[in-house]
Amino acid sequence: MNKLFTTALLLLVLPAAHAFDIQRWRTAEGATVLLVERHENPIVDISVQFPGGGNVADLPGKNGVSDFAAALLTNGTAQYDEESFNQKINELAIYLNSDGNKESSSLTLRSLSRPTTLRRAGELMQQAIAQPRYDGEVFRRTRQQAELALKQNESNPAYIAQRESVKLDYPQHPYSASAYTSVQSLRAVSLDDVKAFHRNQYAKQGAVVALVGDLNRREADRLVSRLLKGLPEKAQSAARVPPVTEQAGRRTNIPFASEQAQVVLSMPLISRNDPDYFALVAGNYILGGGGFDSRLMKTLRDEHGYVYGVSSDLLPQREKGRFVIQFATQKSQAPQALNAAENVLRRFIAEGPTEAELQQAKDNIIGSFPLRFDTNQKLLGYLGMIGLYDLPADWLEQYPKKIEALTVEDVKNAWQRRVKPENLNIVVVGG
Repeated sequence: MNKLFTTALLLLVLPAAHAFDIQRWRTAEGATVLLVERHENPIVDISVQFPGGGNVADLPGKNGVSDFAAALLTNGTAQYDEESFNQKINELAIYLNSDGNKESSSLTLRSLSRPTTLRRAGELMQQAIAQPRYDGEVFRRTRQQAELALKQNESNPAYIAQRESVKLDYPQHPYSASAYTSVQSLRAVSLDDVKAFHRNQYAKQGAVVALVGDLNRREADRLVSRLLKGLPEKAQSAARVPPVTEQAGRRTNIPFASEQAQVVLSMPLISRNDPDYFALVAGNYILGGGGFDSRLMKTLRDEHGYVYGVSSDLLPQREKGRFVIQFATQKSQAPQALNAAENVLRRFIAEGPTEAELQQAKDNIIGSFPLRFDTNQKLLGYLGMIGLYDLPADWLEQYPKKIEALTVEDVKNAWQRRVKPENLNIVVVGG
């Protein structure tokens, strides 16, 4: 089949933005709401995100405060202890979860859209958001579990390599806060710290509420008002993330008793609103994101046999997120494998992709794109991302079109301007 025809067909079968009909508005209190109505099934998926509730707002010397504040939201409320709260969730047959990451914290709910069920589910979610119990015994148990998980991770050379590479990528920057988490910093966190963090960072203004499923705009508006009820109007101490500055790369070798060496090459590179976003994404697919089709895999695995697998990834954030190349190899081959990876990257930057490589990348990226939001829960994640980073409402519609419009020169130019091999930080654990 002709490649141009194949690509055109893929674009035709993509759900258009109007198929989603993303409704977007801001509440009087300053929360952003995004709604996609889907009435085929009697189910509603909801997420509520708080931009100030991420690791970037952790207290100095008390890394983990934000994670505890988020994790404990669904472990009881002022009205219900942990056991009673879980019993209510089971009675309603709903899913309710809370989580935190580098830039935000969130709660996610899945419920039947039956009015009585959704109302009661919303009440539980509202209590978790605005009136978390933060029980002392539950907090101590959770902190012990965090300590145990950290100790287990610290016996994993891949974890050590990633943690060290984050420190090198973001020296003296909030994005590296979680990389400095230690048993001591976890133990330094008190329950009062967790409660204060919640009071200071969880607020109506700036909250992002995404809804997908069997409800309309009027119903969604009322539900959002109920979900955020009881929160302060504004966060008391909004976490501000400074720009990430370019710097010369550094190298760290960490001894580790293992048969293989873990190698990570990384640098800050891509933001969510990056003007080169699509050129960087397509180029990364060709370089190391396309599995067995990628240049790194063909060279390091197929040609030299240094690795079983190697990949490159882009991790966009509000400010420059990371570009990462990672692999494991025999210790004796670590220098050669690292040199080969660097040479593949330099050649790709210098020459750019071939027409055939770019077409293959387009076909795969565009062809698989609808699978990223083929369920309500997947689409909910994208709505939350669009709201959190203030992306255009038609971002999902434009994504395949932007990829299809790329030329070889677009990709080559972006990678030559943005990716400087001398700025790569290199970490070798066990080499």
